[in-house]
Amino acid sequence: MHVLGTPLLVTDYSGLGAQCLEWARGPKCVAMDFANTQIVTMRRHEPAFLDLTSAYDHFPPDGMPLIWCMNRAGARLRDRVYGPTFMRQFIASAPAQTTHYLLGGSEECGAKLRQTFSQQNPGVRFVGAFHGKCHLEGRLDGPAEQQVIEEINRLSPDFIWVGFGTPKQQAWIKRHKTLIQRGVLLTVGFAFDVNAGMKPDAPAWMQRLGLTWVFRLWSEPRRLGPRYLKYNFLFLWYLLCDGVRGRAWGR
Repeated sequence: MHVLGTPLLVTDYSGLGAQCLEWARGPKCVAMDFANTQIVTMRRHEPAFLDLTSAYDHFPPDGMPLIWCMNRAGARLRDRVYGPTFMRQFIASAPAQTTHYLLGGSEECGAKLRQTFSQQNPGVRFVGAFHGKCHLEGRLDGPAEQQVIEEINRLSPDFIWVGFGTPKQQAWIKRHKTLIQRGVLLTVGFAFDVNAGMKPDAPAWMQRLGLTWVFRLWSEPRRLGPRYLKYNFLFLWYLLCDGVRGRAWGR
């Protein structure tokens, strides 16, 4: 099912979790981006970003407006699959034999994530991490560019959580996916800071009403204001234009 041309998975938290475990048992690398309205709008509005995200295999619907659009086309979904919540629920309930690698965030953030998830699920195994800088084109600093890929392939983690933020994390996937032998790549961005307790998240009632962006704008107005002004307007514009043609969403 698509919204503004982006193919979105018709799934929920439990369904996606089960699918991830199945992908992790496979012999190849699978990449997944939690798509919100900004992601689908950038894919529609910016050809360079569309190409950047061409390496992804799946796009779970991360935003409530996307769920509303999908339900208009018959999806009958009750909730989105929000990246921070999925990361928290999935790792907290992950089978003991699965392994995880953290890529992104600060050293402090990584330490808090490992501590938090290890308390929630003593059987969870974090086998490696990289918390250095990622450049806009998806390249890591110095020798880390090669060392991280070598380490990932040597450790062969089942799940590689990427939290560089948009568009750096998408650029990293585009640049490196073909070099990774196996595992599930999940670009979750903001989920690192939320689950580490370093940034607040919107209360549940705001999330249900599709107002997460309002809370985040209130929390970080200077950084997020121009982004939300641009992409929220463009999302509504493209939705209107495609809706007139009957192509805003569909199967």
